Amino acid sequence: MFRFRSQLVVLALVMASADHIAANSRATSREHALIKPLVQTGIDVYESMNSEPFAGKRIGIITNQTGVDSDGRRTIDVLAGRKDLKLVALFSPEHGIGGDRDADVPNSSDEKTRVPIYSLYGAMRHPTDEMLKGIDVLVFDIQDAGVRFYTYVTTMAYCMEAAAKHHIKFVVLDRPDPLGGEVIEGPMLDSDRKAFTGYFPMPVRYAMTIGEVGNMFNAENHIGADLEVIPLKNWSRSDSYDETGLRWIPPSPNLRTVNAAFLYPGLEILQAGGVSVGRGTDTPFEVLGAPWIHGGEFAAELSKHKMLGVTFEAVQFTPNAEPYKQELCNGMKIHITDRHSFRAMRMGLEIAAALHLMYPEQFQLEKIISLLGSQSTIDRLKRGDAPEEVISSWKAELDKFRQVRGKYLLYR
Repeated sequence: MFRFRSQLVVLALVMASADHIAANSRATSREHALIKPLVQTGIDVYESMNSEPFAGKRIGIITNQTGVDSDGRRTIDVLAGRKDLKLVALFSPEHGIGGDRDADVPNSSDEKTRVPIYSLYGAMRHPTDEMLKGIDVLVFDIQDAGVRFYTYVTTMAYCMEAAAKHHIKFVVLDRPDPLGGEVIEGPMLDSDRKAFTGYFPMPVRYAMTIGEVGNMFNAENHIGADLEVIPLKNWSRSDSYDETGLRWIPPSPNLRTVNAAFLYPGLEILQAGGVSVGRGTDTPFEVLGAPWIHGGEFAAELSKHKMLGVTFEAVQFTPNAEPYKQELCNGMKIHITDRHSFRAMRMGLEIAAALHLMYPEQFQLEKIISLLGSQSTIDRLKRGDAPEEVISSWKAELDKFRQVRGKYLLYR
């Protein structure tokens, strides 16, 4: 009888253990199903190719500090190390090849490879005939910010135009839109306001990778470049940058965090109106202020508007960069509480409207058009129209943009 009971106990333990193992196995399977593979950027995909698309070619690279593979190797060094091609020129965008300058960038040479670096943010914004002499392929590898007035997309477009003129192949090593590839925000750029900060009529936040933008510019602007995009692997349109598994490298000196990148579209438009957006502080694009703002009152006013996914906290700060260098600024710190519901352009318009209402003598609303790019939006805010109504007025043009954009999407 005792032996029989022992056998039952053993059998029960075995069955319980089997159930536990099966349950763990199912849980592990679910976890594996939920864990996404690390996103591979265009340079990673290039390195994994069985063939060498640039064999026997003389290469120029438009790049900066963000142009690295998943092991941290510079795209410059990856291509310079190939025996079957020749790296002959480098081109640097705004902020320079190291991404650490907030002024014009001079020509120089790369310390490691000794390859000449031609600045595209100084006396020249377009590659000259002399710069392109002897180049067979131009390669573009820069992390964009996903914002219309961030100048890297314009630099790419200018280089594509030059490549088309000289019959040089143009290759984009694609990288993610750091804000994700789904949410479109902001007014369309007015057709008469095209500039270095607005190359093409599109909204402030366009939800496209740099490769998708390149395809759109090439076709819609009739550039005619011999363009190839080496695509990302494992990226979904719902992925923001910190969901990719990739290390965040600030694409410019003040865009230091992914959080700041989400706030950037709505805050950067405001500086031209006469406020500090945190340049020269430890938290650029996460604070806003001026000596003439009453921080508590202003934060309280904005909190009344019940914007989704964001809160405002009164703060003081003293920037060590213009505007208001070494002056005490009163204002607010901005906290994103839910990225999915947060809309940077709604926040930007609410702040602009509140500044115009509360400080009409100090805040110059009309000047924010330099980056906002929409005169009708400025006019409506000056009339006192509610920001929600202004945003609704963008719908027809944004719907048209979505139709154009849809032709060039590479990812789901």
